[in-house]
Amino acid sequence: MDEFDVVVVGGGPAGYPGAITSARRGAKTALVEFGPLGGTCLNWGCIPTKALIAGADLYEHIKRAATFGIHVGAVEPDYAAMVERKDRVVGELRKGVASLLKAHGVTVFKGRASLESRRQIVIRPDDGAVVRVRTAKIILATGSASIVPKTLPRSSRVVESQAFLALRELPRRLLVMGGGYIGCELACLAASLGAEVTLVEMLEDILMLLDADARAEVRKHMERELNIRILTGHAMESAVETAEGIEATVGGEKVTADVLLAAVGRRPYTEGLGLERVGVETDERGFIRADERNRTSAANIYAVGDVNGKCMLAHAATSQGVVAAEDATGGQPKPNETIIPGVIFTMPEVAVAGMTEEEARRTGRTVRVGRFPFLALGKAKAAGATTGFVKWIVDAETDQLLGAQAVGPHATELIAEAGVAVRAELTATELGRTIHAHPTFAEAWMEAAHAAHGNAIHLPPPRKK
Repeated sequence: MDEFDVVVVGGGPAGYPGAITSARRGAKTALVEFGPLGGTCLNWGCIPTKALIAGADLYEHIKRAATFGIHVGAVEPDYAAMVERKDRVVGELRKGVASLLKAHGVTVFKGRASLESRRQIVIRPDDGAVVRVRTAKIILATGSASIVPKTLPRSSRVVESQAFLALRELPRRLLVMGGGYIGCELACLAASLGAEVTLVEMLEDILMLLDADARAEVRKHMERELNIRILTGHAMESAVETAEGIEATVGGEKVTADVLLAAVGRRPYTEGLGLERVGVETDERGFIRADERNRTSAANIYAVGDVNGKCMLAHAATSQGVVAAEDATGGQPKPNETIIPGVIFTMPEVAVAGMTEEEARRTGRTVRVGRFPFLALGKAKAAGATTGFVKWIVDAETDQLLGAQAVGPHATELIAEAGVAVRAELTATELGRTIHAHPTFAEAWMEAAHAAHGNAIHLPPPRKK
């Protein structure tokens, strides 16, 4: 029986960085994965979605080429070719993960893992003999799976995000159930390529993790520019398969589509792990309970990424995987990071870091907001990308930057500066005094910081109250 210092179960964005970190620290390390390396993020989530969105974004730019003085002939998307490109990108990155694990000396087992004890794992491959390994420490990084409501018909016309990304042909009519980031991203993708899209969200609005002004900006563009019909405040009461497709009832109205995409959340993937045998506790939703260093109720077992439910984002999972591996190999890591940027690849893009305006007010702080629109920014005007704004959420008493949001061009890239500033506890004055290169989109942060004090150069003076 092989023996290891650390065994990581799961090869996604939490698992493989954890395995590499463990190996780099001198631990004999193994990784167990029953599916393709890279997990949901690389194979069926972040990367394939963004590969398709990159194509859709290019298509949108080409359609607007004449406004830049560039004339092109007829242009139309070839969705099957876009999917082929997406698959190539995923395949190349998957090979890269395998190469990295090999280069760091991590032993990779293909199969499903189950905990026989706190020190022993049984691995069952789809074919071949069962393997057992012993280990001092275990890091569980098994991720999550899409939730498909039981009320929906079991049909090839009803898909979750993974199955949607596998489609070789874009539906002519798409019904999206769920107005979170996955539903909104895929709705924008489909609509920009010509699909007729209806999005249903039972809450009062879409993208409820954002402040109201950011939500309104995204929704306005989705409805007016992409012609997405957004129905909020009503649950999808029923959905049935018909000869023509799918028919659903929303707020008493009949809605029809060729395909229904369920994007209503994710559940932890813990089937068959044997958590009860080793005393690993879960919460009422089935997520594994873990502390600030990702340690579970079993002393030598850690849980990282989606499976612990703390923050179901790939970059948070990677950070947790590294923290757990450092702790498991005798290091003294700091607890998990708490400033975690959120990026949403809708059209327009939107991103958030730190507290929202609402969260900051709930803490009892006096809040000041500094906002700057891209319409007033030279680089944005030159690039023909003036939708949206950036804003700072500022503690009015201390001037500390508490959070930030960005809606518009390159928002998902711009948020990195905001995340660093919030983590470093900079003040609006310090950020505003930091010289930003001109002309750039990043200047908007400097202007917004000045706007928090009513001193933005490229905005009219604030109205006197």
